[in-house]
Amino acid sequence: MYIATEQSQRTASAWPVELIRLAIRWLNALAPIGDLVIRLWVANVFWKSGLSKIQSVETTLQLFRYEYSVPLLPPELAAYLSMFTELTFSVLLAVGLAGRLSAAALFFVNIVAVISYPALEEAGLIQHQLWGLLLLVPLLHGPGKLSLDHLISRRYGA
Repeated sequence: MYIATEQSQRTASAWPVELIRLAIRWLNALAPIGDLVIRLWVANVFWKSGLSKIQSVETTLQLFRYEYSVPLLPPELAAYLSMFTELTFSVLLAVGLAGRLSAAALFFVNIVAVISYPALEEAGLIQHQLWGLLLLVPLLHGPGKLSLDHLISRRYGA
């Protein structure tokens, strides 16, 4: 007959804790990859949007004049700012340079897009909500360890 000792009881009850610790270590190791995937995915969305605007500037200007209702800005200025912001800050977000600033700029463009286009269907609204939520990750958490911001911080202690 086996009599459980105090040591064997501690060992038997410790395995769930060790399993949880192992899972946490794995999740912590994967977090930088998750940060990078989020940055690249959202940056790609805004990059493609910026490219579509710049490929047909005249059409973009017409949309901003007659379709979108950007508050406080003339349509031409809003169109060019939108193109600049989407193309510039999507690249910066992708490489993780000025990651929080880039996420904030794209978050703002995303909000303005929702406000400015009243004909946005439910599916489009859901996409904008998803992009906004994903942009909150680098905005609030930073761009992560796989970013130029992190590399610069480690190199120069900034």
